[in-house]
Amino acid sequence: MIPYSFLDLAIVSEGNDISQTLENSVKTAQKAEQSGYTRYWFAEHHNMKSVASSATSVLIGHIAGKTTTIRVGSGGIMLPNHSPLVIAEHFGTLASLYPGRIDMGLGRAPGTDQVTAAALNPNFLENVHHFPENVQKIQQYLSGKNANAQVRAIPGEGTDIPIWMLGSSTDSAYLASSLGLPYAFASHFAPAQMTAAFDIYSHNYRSDEHPPKKMACVNVIIAPTTEEAERIATSFYRMFLGMIRNQRGYLQAPIDTMKGIWDPAEEAYVRQMTHCSFIGTKETVKAEISRFINRFNLSEIMTTSPVYSLEDKLYSIEAFSEVMNSI
Repeated sequence: MIPYSFLDLAIVSEGNDISQTLENSVKTAQKAEQSGYTRYWFAEHHNMKSVASSATSVLIGHIAGKTTTIRVGSGGIMLPNHSPLVIAEHFGTLASLYPGRIDMGLGRAPGTDQVTAAALNPNFLENVHHFPENVQKIQQYLSGKNANAQVRAIPGEGTDIPIWMLGSSTDSAYLASSLGLPYAFASHFAPAQMTAAFDIYSHNYRSDEHPPKKMACVNVIIAPTTEEAERIATSFYRMFLGMIRNQRGYLQAPIDTMKGIWDPAEEAYVRQMTHCSFIGTKETVKAEISRFINRFNLSEIMTTSPVYSLEDKLYSIEAFSEVMNSI
């Protein structure tokens, strides 16, 4: 068995407000901790009324304070939106409050539209160009060797928080391999280049200090029956359909069938985007996830469950733990 973790997108369901959504995140994190999950991560998104994780560092601290052992982190911080020093200070503060429990995942995408990215940081495009150097700046700020530097991260210095490189294409695979960092791929929404990215990372890995570490994030929806899992998944499919139609809204309640909701071209596109999804009973998901882990020789697996009901999400979290402990 490899470590298994959870990515919380803090998606707001129709009928819930943001306060309830974040309270549900606490309950989800506590269930994940009880079920043996290794990490609980949040992703940075902006200007989306259905996603409540824009202040990612704040949420990490909140969840860490409501749990006791599970690692909490970012999947990820979109670094071009921020100053590397500020991120080092934020995460250094978190690591000081919750020693040995904080992870930092870094990505180069904006996590939003270009207008909002410019509002977050007018130098966003320049920061994208300097992304590799800014990752190394964070490494420097978090190192104990930075004590004599002119610019220091206090808190942060000496915490050596584990840094993961995140990717949804092949770009960050090159950077992760050259810096000897663990690599997590966003196959839960962009699986097309996953195989190529993992191959690049494995073949170009350059660190003798740490072995390469590959993690894939996938969608998991488990229910007592296949029919119920497919019904629950209609909320998930409609969310992706809204993305391609540019009609983003709150996560909708499940429906009995997607027939008549999407046309054949839309269905094909959604199914391509959600190819790395494991939907069914514990027995079917166990067989499929085992093949997936072995095919890509994964070091870890991360799941996300974008479903409407908190009860259905908690069921999936516990059931997936049982799956992983039976492999």
